[in-house]
Formats: sequence, structure tokens, C-alpha cells
Amino acid sequence: TTRSSIFARGEGGFGGERGPSASIPLPDRDPDFDVTKPTLPQQALLYRMCGDRNPLHSDPDFAGAAGFPAPILHGLCTYGMVCKAVVDAVLEGEAAAVAGFRARFAGVVFPGETLRTRIWRSGNELLISAGVVERDSPALADVVLTLA
Repeated sequence: TTRSSIFARGEGGFGGERGPSASIPLPDRDPDFDVTKPTLPQQALLYRMCGDRNPLHSDPDFAGAAGFPAPILHGLCTYGMVCKAVVDAVLEGEAAAVAGFRARFAGVVFPGETLRTRIWRSGNELLISAGVVERDSPALADVVLTLA
């Protein structure tokens, strides 16, 4: 049995409370780390080889019907790339030093765009902001990596 779902922004109707949406304030100083990483133009297509068949990530006509000018990068890819950028820059690649990672999706990334990840140390946590360089647009917000 195979099941699939598509989440379409702005469609609503899920039947529940929205839940909390508290923002995490970032320090009023320069970040401790500032990392830029490009995504590949074909990056969304790589996920198709892993079984993702969502046309929003590969079909320009479908993406246009959903209100986007082009197919978008998977949210999970953005989430993973930001986490990896933080682990590499701050934790010297030591993934075991991560006890938790959470984020709110704040915008879209198009394959081929560059992610900018700004990181602040704050006790046992790293506070993070991630955005798209080319459009000066947010990608992830309220990002927190908790150290083990």
C-alpha cells in the first residue's frame, strides 16, 4: 500500500487549532558564524531517486499552478542543509554533539540558490537564521540547535 499527501500553502481546512507560533529573538549583535552554501540546480531532482514524486519539486507547470515561478526545493532538503552547515561550521562535523534541531519554514528555496546561515551561541543552544542570498528572503526561522 502506498499513500501520499500534498500540502498546499494557503489551503487550510485541516480542522485543528493552529498551535503556538512564538518567535525566537536573535541576539542584537553580529553572528558568531556566517556560512553560505549553494544548492545545486538539479538538487530537487535527486530526491526523486529516493522516491519523492511530488510534482511541486520537478514540474514547472504544477509549480506555476501552485503559485510558484518554478519548482521549489524540498523543505526537508533546506532543513538538512542548514543543520549540516551548522554542524560543520560550529561542531567540526560532529553530529553526535546535536541533541535537537528545530525550525519553522519561513519561505521557499529554488534549486540553484544559495543558503546563508547565520549562527549565534547562546548557552547550550545555537540560535540560527537561514535565508536565500539571491533574493534576500527567509528560508527557515526560529531555528534552534540544542547541544548534547
